[in-house]
Amino acid sequence: MTIDTHLLALQLMAAQGLMGAFDTLYHHEGTEALAQRNTARRELSIHAVRSSIYCAMFIGLSSWAWHGVWAWVLLAVFGVEIVLTLWDFVVEDGSRLLPPTERVTHTVLAINAGAFIALLAMNAVDWAAQPTALVWQPQGWLGAFLALCGVGVGISGLRDGLAARALFRRTAQEEQRAVDAPVRFGGKPQRVLVTGGTGFIGQLLVRHLVADGHAVTVWTRDARSAAWGFGGAVRCVQALEQIPATDDVDVVINLAGARILGQRWSERRQRQLMQSRAGLTNTLVAWIATRPRKPWLLLSGSAIGYYGVQPQGDTAELAEDAPPQDIFMSTLCQGWEQAARGAVAHGVHVACMRFGFVLGHQGSLPQLLLPVALGMGGRLGSGRQWLSWVHVHDVIRAMAHVWTLTEQAGDGAAAQVFNFTAPGALTQEEFTRVAASVMHRPCWMPTPAAPVKLLLGEQADLLLEGQRVVPARLLQTGFRFAFPDARSALTDLCRPR
Repeated sequence: MTIDTHLLALQLMAAQGLMGAFDTLYHHEGTEALAQRNTARRELSIHAVRSSIYCAMFIGLSSWAWHGVWAWVLLAVFGVEIVLTLWDFVVEDGSRLLPPTERVTHTVLAINAGAFIALLAMNAVDWAAQPTALVWQPQGWLGAFLALCGVGVGISGLRDGLAARALFRRTAQEEQRAVDAPVRFGGKPQRVLVTGGTGFIGQLLVRHLVADGHAVTVWTRDARSAAWGFGGAVRCVQALEQIPATDDVDVVINLAGARILGQRWSERRQRQLMQSRAGLTNTLVAWIATRPRKPWLLLSGSAIGYYGVQPQGDTAELAEDAPPQDIFMSTLCQGWEQAARGAVAHGVHVACMRFGFVLGHQGSLPQLLLPVALGMGGRLGSGRQWLSWVHVHDVIRAMAHVWTLTEQAGDGAAAQVFNFTAPGALTQEEFTRVAASVMHRPCWMPTPAAPVKLLLGEQADLLLEGQRVVPARLLQTGFRFAFPDARSALTDLCRPR
């Protein structure tokens, strides 16, 4: 094998490093967010091992020739890498539906890896005949780039390994919690339709419903991927018409809706958000109207944005009877709830759930806590804006509470509203200080309001303004929060894993 062929192999390795970085950052960390998926535990574990191997290969081959016994070690490493790659393909296909760009990227990576492994394996046969040694063979800028790739993939492997360990421990914690404090939805098994079942709250809800013996159907854009994600335990449909009229649905839980925080609220984006909430709910209610046997309960999502914004320094508590405001976030929630109330005309009891900031391992909390984890937490804007939050486990328990309450009441069709917030609302600065204390980090770096307003426009009100919302109706009906204060909630979510 000539030096030019060896150089070609190293160049293909460099291309592998670039494509691997794109796959990791764009797919694994970006669009797929594997570190937040419970179903990605095994995939992340495989990625961690593969990344460790690539780290050794990139750094080891960047400036050294592997002679003698080291050549046989290199061949063994190639064999392990091939087995892990094939195993990774099987695990991925069994746990999630890869987007087209990721599938194409993985195919090109596999072909490229096969090419440079074959070239290096041929060279390793010649190296094996040499005296055992790692021979210095610098490759200039190419070698430096390969070493840099090795460092990068090593860091990625460490991140995947830690994420896999956290997911395994999180799953064990959730399973133990389900055993120690099972959530009971009503007094008998029901047939439940869930929209938004693949979201942050929806995934956890569906698993609790299944654990409690209910038959669950999830309405989702990607039924195949959702079915894989739930391990085949639920029926997933892409259209409501796929649910036969003979299959009764007793309870509908409506959690669907596009992410509010993100793109600027242009007129087009506002229409999209309204359609994803009020529009989708109208479609759902129209479907209910066509059913020979109607559901008896609709639990429909909303948000405390219904109340608009509260002047900073105002300590008044906002209960369910507080009025809305004439701003977009309030108008959005009003339209959303009005659409849900349409089901009352069909004999369905409707409960609108106004969610506060939901704390959990997924959702927005990890992003919110990132500056704190890096030791750069502090107040946002004035820091005096109210933050009304709730632990995701209490969200699931509160849904079960409203369900059971309604079932026991047995009244005719009506519409009710419940604030899904913990009783311990805090200002943003107080919340950040509690988080920093729980995570043993300083809290010192303020973020001025001006750049946030410049970046997000009207949407900045979600971060810079707030509401002091209280769960008056939940408390009046006997609900008891497992996590009534921010310290207990954050301690549960930030405990070492």
